[in-house]
Parts: sequence; structure tokens; C-alpha cells
Amino acid sequence: MSADPVEIDSGVTTRRQVLAGAGAVGATALLAACGTEPDGFGGTEAYGPPGDDPPAGQTSEPTEPPEEEEEEPEEEPEQEEPAADALASTGDIPVGGGVVLADQELVVTQPTAGQFVGFSAICTHQGCTVTGVSDGTINCTCHGSRFSIADGSVQAGPAPQPLPARNVSVDGDSIVLA
Repeated sequence: MSADPVEIDSGVTTRRQVLAGAGAVGATALLAACGTEPDGFGGTEAYGPPGDDPPAGQTSEPTEPPEEEEEEPEEEPEQEEPAADALASTGDIPVGGGVVLADQELVVTQPTAGQFVGFSAICTHQGCTVTGVSDGTINCTCHGSRFSIADGSVQAGPAPQPLPARNVSVDGDSIVLA
């Protein structure tokens, strides 16, 4: 048999255990307090005991982390802002065609590249609004009248007169009433 002492846990905390636990808690608190600086970075700037000078070329002041340089966004090709009173964009009007802007009672056509012409969208036959532009004519489906995209002249009746011209102009990339 062995003569080693055997400890039996009686469920009672001894004075030795209380003092050891208190010492451990105190040491942990002391280390935690020493581990942070009021510099906001959570690190320490230790060069030695207080009063020691820092190594050559360094200061005892905390340094700010380097700022990241912001990359400037690549400039996109400049596009002209549409005019405040724009009716349509020049890109919306096909060469040899046009668009009907029913709310404005206006038709804008582009008979040849870069030439924009405006007409009333009200058919001269019985006052219907024209419905579209195709095959070089402005078309009214009420009774089949067709008008030229270049000058608004009657291409097919029963309309008795051409569509009245409306003055439009180009402002940058926008079509506006002149």
C-alpha cells in the first residue's frame, strides 16, 4: 500500500482556495488594466519604463493608422442633360420615321438624318389623333388618311388638308417646342 495522502472533497471551501481565487482575480484585473492605452487603438506604446526616450526616429505619441487613399471613380462620358421642356430625345426619333406624342398633340419626324420636323397630331379629316408613323407617312387609322413625314402633305385621303406644322428645335440631344 502507498502512503500518499488522499484528499477528500468534503464540499467545504478552504481558506487556501479562497485566497488563491482572490489572487487570480486580482492578477487578471491588473493585467487587463495594463493592456490598454487611452489612445483608442487598444495597443500599448511601450518603449521602456516611463521617462525613457523612444528609439531614434520615433515619437512617444501614438500614431494614427495610415489613411487609405480613395480611388477616384472613372469619369463616364459626359451626356447632355435633357432640356427641362424636352419632348423627346433625338435618339428616340428614327431617320425616315417619327413618333406621335399624343399628350402634346404633336408628331415629331426625322425625314433625313439630323432634320427634325413637328406637326399637329390632329388629323384634318375629323379631328382624330394620328396613331403612328411608318413607311414615310404619318398615319390616322380612323379613316385611313396618311401624311408626308417631310412636310405634312396629304398622301392618302379622305383628309382635305395637310397637317399643320409645329415649330420644334434641337437643344443638345433634346427635341423641344421652338
